[in-house]
Amino acid sequence: MEEKTLEMFEVGACEDDYRFGFLIGQRFSKLIRSRLERDLILQNQLLPFAGTPQAQQLIKALSQTNQNKFSRYWDELLGTAEGSGVPFLHIILINFRKEILPFIPKTVGDTNVDAPDDCSDVIVVKESMALAAHNEDANVALVGHTYLIKRKLSNGLSFIGYTYAGELPSCAFGFNSHGLAFTLNSVPPTEDEIVPARIGRNFVSRDLLEATSIADALVKIHSAEVSVGHSYNLIDVQKRKILNVETASRFRVSVQEIGPTPFFHANMYLHLQVQQVQDENSTSRQKRAAVLPQSSKTDFLSLLGDAEDKKYPIYMTGPTLYTLCTAVIDLDERTLEIIEGNPKKGKVSCVFSLSSGELKILESKRY
Repeated sequence: MEEKTLEMFEVGACEDDYRFGFLIGQRFSKLIRSRLERDLILQNQLLPFAGTPQAQQLIKALSQTNQNKFSRYWDELLGTAEGSGVPFLHIILINFRKEILPFIPKTVGDTNVDAPDDCSDVIVVKESMALAAHNEDANVALVGHTYLIKRKLSNGLSFIGYTYAGELPSCAFGFNSHGLAFTLNSVPPTEDEIVPARIGRNFVSRDLLEATSIADALVKIHSAEVSVGHSYNLIDVQKRKILNVETASRFRVSVQEIGPTPFFHANMYLHLQVQQVQDENSTSRQKRAAVLPQSSKTDFLSLLGDAEDKKYPIYMTGPTLYTLCTAVIDLDERTLEIIEGNPKKGKVSCVFSLSSGELKILESKRY
């Protein structure tokens, strides 16, 4: 697989959120266009469905719900579409992918079924170590189609989000100048558990980038009536605290604080009682992680780099799913490392400080 440089775009003062999105779209226009062209889920499922009366009604309702609650982030998407020169409908579809796909009749694009976003996290908070390590896994169409967005708001808050081309920052992981970070894992509720036209996952995670504390992050999650649900790992560097938060439609939320027993989360609900699709990929990774050492940072990286199970490896290299990078958040060092390539090899691309309000890069081989 061709390796491309992960770029960080630092956006200065903007007169509004539309301008912020416009600058992102303008900067990454080629990348966004390329991603949309290669995204088979978009081309073979979402776009054909979007032309049907059922889809038009759903998309209109989704748009109204999310624009009403998150008008600033909606303006960002409008700006991204305008800046990149792509149809706004395409931007909407990739940002609402998880909220739309369950409603596509199975006869549309049956040969291109959506693969889960199979991220893996291993987390611990104990006396000798407080660490969250995260594999960002996605469809191979996303390889080379991601970037980092850094923004400083007028209120002084700064954030950095790992961003899929054309989507809101961040549907993967991010952190801000209040010492708050998060990683995300998708979860698979059954169709009966999904409520149409509610809040999209991408809008909730975008909102988390501006959370002032872990308590504020929980308020943001609790107040969003989501369609599908998600798993959030909320990390408070200053308080040396990590929470795993699982959500589902109808305001259902379960919070588990991470302690000295290592906690591995793939892509199944672990503590929120929700009817879910049995994902063999996720359960296989969960079982494999349970037999691997989890006593040190080296163990964590080795676990996330494990490919012993050829059918369902923890570290993925295609043909459908690919580990884009690994993020390692050390609450004691107050750093976030991004590793590109197998984390076993420990080749760090960049290190960010989480203790500075400026979110400084401490080490970089990229930027």
